[in-house]
Amino acid sequence: MPGIKNFDPKKDVPDLAGKVILVTGGTAGVGAATVIELAQHNPAHLIFTGRNPQSAEATISSARSSAAGAGTSAEAVPLTFIECDLANLASVKAAADKVLALTDRLDVLVCNAGIMARPAALSPDGYEIHMATNHLGHALLTLKLLPLLEQTSAAAAASSAAGTNPANPARIITVSSAAWRSGAPPGGIQFDRLKTPQAMGVGGRWLRYGQSKLANLLWARELAARHPAVLSFSVTPGIVATGGVAAFGLADKLLVYVANAGRVSSVDRGAYNLLWAAAVVSGDAVERGGFYEPVGAPSALQSRASRDPALPGRLWEWTVEELGRFL
Repeated sequence: MPGIKNFDPKKDVPDLAGKVILVTGGTAGVGAATVIELAQHNPAHLIFTGRNPQSAEATISSARSSAAGAGTSAEAVPLTFIECDLANLASVKAAADKVLALTDRLDVLVCNAGIMARPAALSPDGYEIHMATNHLGHALLTLKLLPLLEQTSAAAAASSAAGTNPANPARIITVSSAAWRSGAPPGGIQFDRLKTPQAMGVGGRWLRYGQSKLANLLWARELAARHPAVLSFSVTPGIVATGGVAAFGLADKLLVYVANAGRVSSVDRGAYNLLWAAAVVSGDAVERGGFYEPVGAPSALQSRASRDPALPGRLWEWTVEELGRFL
């Protein structure tokens, strides 16, 4: 499985002049690390979402400090926080409308935010909480912003045709996880139970999480097929020692750390694959709809559900129908 050895974002992330980038979940963990690193590379505008305005201020302060350390004036770093609860579809719609009012282009959308291994619960809209947060919220945000992304791709294509810039379509990076391979329920996605807490007994929280991460993978694949003007693919940050993992009970910590001994990375390194996907790899060097492990390695992971040719389309149709009242 080839990939990039010795990836160094300080050297490998190029100048991002003119680029408008949106990162969800930028108030903590891998999302915050991604925003802080991107701020050092001269983007035209960095937008990020999250639920906690106080944490957002900490991200902005760290991003401006890191940019200043890289030789960029702190005042020149264009950072905008938009409050958004991905589990609440009305909140997502409001956030998308704010993005559309804020910018006339969007080069990169990084769908990063998520929850992991939570107790059985319903979202405010009545969906299983992992599926609501990790998939439905991002799907709504993506669909609301898709015309702007396609418009940005068209402008890039026109610029390329005029010989002024290389073709570089807008891109959507969906953050998944390898957890779907062995941690999803029978059938991969249990559509008939997605409007229930989907209680599954011991280990159920991991099955619900794996189901949502499978949805991320399949959504990115189907998005690539249905909207080829925008580059869509999915990535995993790997096994990362985030604050969410630190808050687990002993049994879940053992599951994460013992089962992945030697493979748990820091939060900063957990951002590497997102940075590669968002800012480094060129559109003609990545498989549309593909899934990539750190850093930039095409994944060979498969499961019966991931190989099911009908499942991505079924997920797409179910998702669009459920989101219809918000579109």
